[in-house]
Amino acid sequence: MRVEDMLRRSAAAVPDKTALVCDGTRLSHGELDALSDRLAAGLAARGLRPGDRVVVLMENVWEAAVAVFGILKAGGVFCPVNPSAPEDSLRFVLDNTRPHAVLTQARFAARCGRAAPLIAAARATAALPEGTTPLEDLLSPSGDAAPAVGDRADLAMIIHTSGSTGVAKGAMMTHANMVFATCTIGAYLENSADDVVLSALPLSFTYGLYQLLVAVHAGATLVLHKSFAFPTEVLETARREGVTGLPLVPTMAAVLLKMKDLRPGPVPTLRYITNAAAALPSSHIEGLTALFPGVKLYSMYGLTECARATFLAPEEIGRRPGSVGKALPGTEFLIIDDSGHQVAPGETGELVIQGPHVMQGYWQDEAATRAALRPVQGRSGTWLHTGDLFCTDDEGYLHFVGRKDDMLKVRGEKVAPRQVEAVLHACPGVAEAVVVGRPDLVSGHVLHAVIVRSSPTLGERDVLRHCARALPDVMVPKSVEFRDELPKTASGKVARRLVA
Repeated sequence: MRVEDMLRRSAAAVPDKTALVCDGTRLSHGELDALSDRLAAGLAARGLRPGDRVVVLMENVWEAAVAVFGILKAGGVFCPVNPSAPEDSLRFVLDNTRPHAVLTQARFAARCGRAAPLIAAARATAALPEGTTPLEDLLSPSGDAAPAVGDRADLAMIIHTSGSTGVAKGAMMTHANMVFATCTIGAYLENSADDVVLSALPLSFTYGLYQLLVAVHAGATLVLHKSFAFPTEVLETARREGVTGLPLVPTMAAVLLKMKDLRPGPVPTLRYITNAAAALPSSHIEGLTALFPGVKLYSMYGLTECARATFLAPEEIGRRPGSVGKALPGTEFLIIDDSGHQVAPGETGELVIQGPHVMQGYWQDEAATRAALRPVQGRSGTWLHTGDLFCTDDEGYLHFVGRKDDMLKVRGEKVAPRQVEAVLHACPGVAEAVVVGRPDLVSGHVLHAVIVRSSPTLGERDVLRHCARALPDVMVPKSVEFRDELPKTASGKVARRLVA
């Protein structure tokens, strides 16, 4: 099965069931299937050939969902890009993928220049830039839908990493990679056609994209919000639509937990909450459990190169709030030291992953591919080296320590900022926290904590006393700074590099 086949199946099984709700537009599975057929025909008529790349530069609008399936039906490879990406990042993706077409919104069309033979824009309220085609022209009902092209091994998507550790890289995902991940995620979340999932996560990022794919596969409904900037509005929509699933990232959880007037059970129909992108602090888990009593909470770990790697079943979250669980069914992980040997439980090492969900490599970057996909001593096949540090407990449950690149040397000892942040999040009055290292001639680095307060009375001494009670001296920050907000990436993660 290819990715677009999931939509064809849901359209045949539940053609009239609502697939997508967005900005007042409601599309059934049958309508989403028909619109993507028309887009596939329009793209093929304008010269798109199997394997050609198509950049999708859109917000969370219904046209973005149509674009994903239409491109795949025409045999193309879609390359999602967030419209809030800086100019140099967009330019890199366009230069890197050399797309046959760019599908965008009218207000972003000028940013694309003449980067592709075809630039099609939706939602035009004024004259489009010269050479830009209205997306509606590609959705014209004239012409037949493009025939099914290729098989499961074909490339389906090139999705670029956030570039948080350097230059962005385009992870290549086949149809087989994406279908496996979709089916596996839907299985452990127990998704069905009765589910209504609300997502304010960008479709241009893995976590947000798979909300669409899993919903289509299950014959469920996806309610799209453009952002989480107005949480009261998001919750009102969730109540109105009878939402059963709510994907979050830690920054969204922090926003919800700061809402003083919010009472427990704000969405009566809610069945589950998921978290990915970054590990949830234990204090956030406690807060969400109290705010959404009886709702299942799935703590997950994923990365662009394999969509999802682990999940913690809800029944385990009370026992191991600091864990992100075990490997997905049908996949495997190891934790290895710098020499490639597996470490013992409790010891820290790099997480490596093997399974049908792992990318094929980085687009036009053989050196980066060789560094990320390589053998592990004493094991067969190639393994995805994540660059993330983990340890396991005695029962094999994973605990995130930090990124290799984030580790700091303080007085000769390695310190993981993530471990300090976990303690900071447990301090009363702390809503968000990030720890960075500042160069020091004597210690190598000293730790600096940057905090968003939920209580205006919280002071630096309160924070330092809290840390001194819970951490060894080498891990206690030497200075504290309070800010109104922390810089975020477009996917909702704290942008650590922009904090210092």
